[in-house]
Amino acid sequence: MARSTKAAAVPIGRAAQPKTAASDARVRVTAERLNTPSDLSPEASREIAEGLTVLLSDFLALYLKTKNFHWHVSGPHFRDYHLLLDEQASQILAATDDVAERARKIGGTTLRSLGQAAQKARIVDNNADYVDPLDMLAELRDDNKATTSRMRELHDLCDEHNDVATASLIEEWIDQAEERTWFLYEASRRGGADGH
Repeated sequence: MARSTKAAAVPIGRAAQPKTAASDARVRVTAERLNTPSDLSPEASREIAEGLTVLLSDFLALYLKTKNFHWHVSGPHFRDYHLLLDEQASQILAATDDVAERARKIGGTTLRSLGQAAQKARIVDNNADYVDPLDMLAELRDDNKATTSRMRELHDLCDEHNDVATASLIEEWIDQAEERTWFLYEASRRGGADGH
């Protein structure tokens, strides 16, 4: 019988520590230090910051998936696809800092680890040894399209709370995702793929 060699992830020095009044006070002080003043309600800040954190997780997952396909694409259109995916990955990565900083500007917090990002991301990984280039493009097309739809939902939440600044940023990210979807759709039509 095979035994798992994977150790449980337990923070060093934390497992045996009971909650105390002092630890509760440290948490409150830390939370207060990260509580950037905002004219948004605490509920609005919390909900929008959480939405931005999930979006950031999606962007990081989409970035890595795009780079995965960039690194592993092959075939007669290698150069075109390789360059397209690199450009798209760079655009996605460039948006991540703005997403995270917006969450902080409104008094929220954001990602602290890859593990947290993996728990929140809605983009499905593709760890296949080989993916046909047209399938890569189609999969990324669908991921970008789904991300656009999710950003529209977050935009609606911002509208509910009159957070025009976050809504404005989301509009730019939607435009970028729509352009990525368009380029991937057109590129995936090569070779007879239907692109739908």
